Amino acid sequence: MRLGTLVVFLLLAPAAARPLAAQAGLIPEPREYSARASLPIGRGVVLVTPALTEDRFAAADLREYLGTRDIGIVPAGTGKAIMVSLVRAGTPAAKAVSATQGFFTDSTRKNEGYVLVAEGRRVTIVGASASGVFYGVQTLKQLVGGRGGAASLRGAVIRDWPAMRWRGFHDDLSRGPVPTLEFQKKQIRTFAAYKLNIYSPYFEHTLSYAANPLIAPPGGAMTRADVRELVAYARRYHVQVVPEQEAFGHLHHVLKFETYAPLGETPHGHVLAPGQAATLPLIQSWFREIDSLFPGDFIHIGADETDELGKGRSADAVAARGLGAVYLDFLAAVDSVLRPTGRRILFWGDVAMHAPTLVSQLPKGMIAVGWEYSSDSNFDRFLKPFRDVGMETWVAPGVSNWNRVWPDFRTALPNIQGFVLAGQMGGSTGVLNTSWDDDGEGLFNETWYGVLFGAAAGWQAGESSIADFQANYGRIFHGDTTGMIDQAQGELMAAHALLAGAGLGDADDRLFWLDPWSDAGRGTTEAILPIVSQLRIKAESALVLVAKARTQPLAETDALDALELGARRIELIGTKYQAAEEIARMYAEARDSVGTSRAGELLLEISQANGRIQDIRDAFTITRELYQAAWLRENRPYWIENVLARYDIEIQRWITRGDAVWEARRVMPRSKWLPGYKEIGIPAPVGQ
Repeated sequence: MRLGTLVVFLLLAPAAARPLAAQAGLIPEPREYSARASLPIGRGVVLVTPALTEDRFAAADLREYLGTRDIGIVPAGTGKAIMVSLVRAGTPAAKAVSATQGFFTDSTRKNEGYVLVAEGRRVTIVGASASGVFYGVQTLKQLVGGRGGAASLRGAVIRDWPAMRWRGFHDDLSRGPVPTLEFQKKQIRTFAAYKLNIYSPYFEHTLSYAANPLIAPPGGAMTRADVRELVAYARRYHVQVVPEQEAFGHLHHVLKFETYAPLGETPHGHVLAPGQAATLPLIQSWFREIDSLFPGDFIHIGADETDELGKGRSADAVAARGLGAVYLDFLAAVDSVLRPTGRRILFWGDVAMHAPTLVSQLPKGMIAVGWEYSSDSNFDRFLKPFRDVGMETWVAPGVSNWNRVWPDFRTALPNIQGFVLAGQMGGSTGVLNTSWDDDGEGLFNETWYGVLFGAAAGWQAGESSIADFQANYGRIFHGDTTGMIDQAQGELMAAHALLAGAGLGDADDRLFWLDPWSDAGRGTTEAILPIVSQLRIKAESALVLVAKARTQPLAETDALDALELGARRIELIGTKYQAAEEIARMYAEARDSVGTSRAGELLLEISQANGRIQDIRDAFTITRELYQAAWLRENRPYWIENVLARYDIEIQRWITRGDAVWEARRVMPRSKWLPGYKEIGIPAPVGQ
């Protein structure tokens, strides 16, 4: 098929189908793609210096990437080397590329679109903007296969542009982990590589304010110097840093201070009271500093989950005028004091959507961000109240990492797929995929699977294929040619499914930390036992697959370490309940066998160097070590002791229990007696 025919066919085809783009095997999938013969690049690449300074950064990024694949940059005229040119639309070099004809005709394509032609012995990337050229380079990097002398480049003709103007990721920096500046830079680089253009850090109290220095925790906040460095770094990668500073709810870590307590709806609560005279000046002072630190188009004021509103200082106003009216009036008031910044104001739409008759009173320049994290079939209901009054909307799905030992991508992928599709169909201009750290234990390196699918869904037109993404992820993100990393992800999703099928939700923190010998733990033990062997095998299979995949050179190894940690934590869930129940059964048999050698043998099986109790202790000890290392690879030391303390409690719990069994075994030959279940702390077996 000739290129001209291909282009016409793709332009006429429904956007949701993308019938040929799926053949590309890239993340995101390009809008228009036609394969060409592969180009050997092991002899080196001639990288033509771009005419514009902005594009030289993209060239430097490509140079650095090729270096990681042991592909050299060689002088012009080097025999058999491939020539790569980065050029702007409208230049003679761009006009010589037939695929550019008629392409840069609208603002969407001019803003971020690009044309990539890799055939013969030449690669040309054409963009009408610096971001377009940069995104073309990111696609080119994904076309490289192999290393060194064996490296090759998949030939292709690609014309590509985004479905949604704003494509971002929202990262919780206020519920525990606060990333290091270096890790945030890595996030920026990785977001940009998959064509995200917004990074939105979430602040309740972890941004240092000169005018309000009491709020930020020592060692656990971004400083002004941090922000300036990160913003400048992100700009080079065409990523805008859009801060979210909560300005209504979720402010307990501010209101817990006596200095700010009078501004709360309830004493030391979570929500600002709209009627307090000092409330708006406080918000204004925060955003005055934000305005000086974060240049860009947007600021995010949060304003979600204001559940305390009307239960304290605003009770009379809510009783007289209604909750919706009080809420929306305050939102409009915040907009009015922040409007002089000239920024578009983002706010979460979960509260306002329930007062659709009043939404029309909000300033039309505000942007409602609808959020929902389930696999809901009617995502449009989170957008319609705002769209109906002419407000711009964004969508916010999530990676389902919160309160879990490993993200539930069974839920996350269809949530992202469905909500972004609804947003595109409803005219939303942006997607803000989210992670949250409600439990204070979340590791960002565990979330990349959901992050990259969100990036793909926001760039691609129509419904993004989960199956295509899952088939490409390991190869594109990690350089895995075996498919084993994709299989490992599948095993952990299957582990979540097993727990859900047993009525236990998924691999969440409660299962991980719950004592199997507590009253609540006995019911959980009964539910998990029928699937515990399968659960452990799924987690262990993931560990084996990753270990085998590591025999080849791989990228993003920190993310693989996090995957292994997630698998070990799921495996520990299974080990704990299974071993704890084996101990209960052994102890019951030992009590029935007092006076025989069998009783002593059973007690040794329960507690000795290789006892079941020690199996549980050792699993927590090993996991603690791996968790601490994984945390420090991405986060500041702040907060980690809150999590490590839980591991220490579990380790000590099982040490104490082991000592009790050992002591019972020591005295049994003389006493001819073993303590009862309550005395020794071991329950009767399930069902007895």
